[in-house]
This record gives sequence, C-alpha cells and structure tokens, in this order.
Amino acid sequence: MKINHLCYLLLLLVLIGSLMFPHSLLMWFLSVNLLTFLIYGVDKLAACKGWLRVPEITLLLFGVLGGWMGGVLAQQLFRHKTQKQPFATQFIFSVVLNMLAILAAGYWFYGRMVV
Repeated sequence: MKINHLCYLLLLLVLIGSLMFPHSLLMWFLSVNLLTFLIYGVDKLAACKGWLRVPEITLLLFGVLGGWMGGVLAQQLFRHKTQKQPFATQFIFSVVLNMLAILAAGYWFYGRMVV
C-alpha cells in the first residue's frame, strides 16, 4: 500500500471515529490535527531516510481539512517544509482559508442570533 493511500485511509477512520462522539466537530479537529502532526513527522523521517514520501498535496489537503495547527506545530518541531517554496506559500494560503471559513461559520451560526 502506498503511503498516500494509508494517509487517506487514516483520515477516513478519523472522520468515522469523530462522528461517534457527542461533540463530533471538536473531536474531528483534535483528531485531524494529531493525524496531520504525525504525517508530517513520518514525512520528515522518510525524507531523512530516503523512503517513499507523502505528496505535498496530501499535506496541504490535511491542512485545509482542519489540520493546519498540527501542521504548523510539526513544521516548527521537525523543521520540515518551512522554507520550501511554493509549499510554504500554499500552506499559509490554506491557513488563511481555514481562518476565513471559521469566521464565516461563526458568523453564520452565532452572529445572526445576536441581531
């Protein structure tokens, strides 16, 4: 099995697992951040050992799906993918996209109740 397929299988398991909890959205964010952190760590190890790598699009997608905090922490801790362009720019864009989505969702669910 390719490492990329394993990443997406784990993401699916995280989704299914998070749906089994009462606060499924909170569990999703905690789980996807932990998974993203681990995948960055595995990719750093693979880079050092010359093994099969996790594609950058997978790392970016995990960030877009809510794992950007785990990605930021892993980048700083493992010193991985911090300088590589255009990945760094694309990753920052994914973080900004997440923040805008969170603000929009917050307004949609809570901002309209205040009015």
